[in-house]
Amino acid sequence: MRLTDEQIAQYWERGYLLVGGLVSAVRLAAYERRFIALASGEAAPCPNMGIMRDVMVVKGAAAPVTALAAVNKLFNFEDDPELYGYALEPALLAAVRSLIGEDIFSVSTNFINKPPGLDGRHPLHQDLRYFSLRPADSLVGVWTACTGADRGNGCLAVIPGSHKGGLLAHGDPDWQHVNAGFFGIQDIDLNRRRHVPMGQGDTLLFHPLLIHGSGRNRGNAYRRAIAAHYAAASCRSPRPNWHLANPFRRID
Repeated sequence: MRLTDEQIAQYWERGYLLVGGLVSAVRLAAYERRFIALASGEAAPCPNMGIMRDVMVVKGAAAPVTALAAVNKLFNFEDDPELYGYALEPALLAAVRSLIGEDIFSVSTNFINKPPGLDGRHPLHQDLRYFSLRPADSLVGVWTACTGADRGNGCLAVIPGSHKGGLLAHGDPDWQHVNAGFFGIQDIDLNRRRHVPMGQGDTLLFHPLLIHGSGRNRGNAYRRAIAAHYAAASCRSPRPNWHLANPFRRID
């Protein structure tokens, strides 16, 4: 599914593009089943895979009834053939290539689990904070809703057009409970924020400088999503051998 000229123009103007139904419910159910098996301990993770537990659980501020309810995120699933199928979804790749070209790499993968009853907020931030690859215009993030996402369960929020500025300073938010690595930008005008409700299978493509984040899950069910980042093969990093220390996979 190549993006239309109108969709591409919208992406570059706003810094993001919402595409409905890009990944099928059947495929998402398979990814979710694999995540549950890994997060609950029923399946063994690959050596490079990381499973992050929520800070409230780690610090004893909450006691979830299951191991699954304690997990905030699973990351680096490049070596898991089942989950990595997401990064190879044909419609997803066609959309990404419409924005950054044919020769691409996947440079990060995440399965995000937002259980009810925990804080779980992700402060407003820019993903380029986590990447040394440049130029920024040659990277793109994709975030697909495995379950419906709205303000009640902590959907994504964005600041349209914020990708047109540079990389801003990030720091630890002044919150009681913040998950590891969840840095945020200070002094943001929240009146510019726009929430992005999404149905199952909807995908947000977004620029790495777009300011975005998510809120608490105030509902009674899990809010789950699967995500990846891609870079054009022409990207470069000032860090020597950066690709050797990161899950960098060329897409055929």
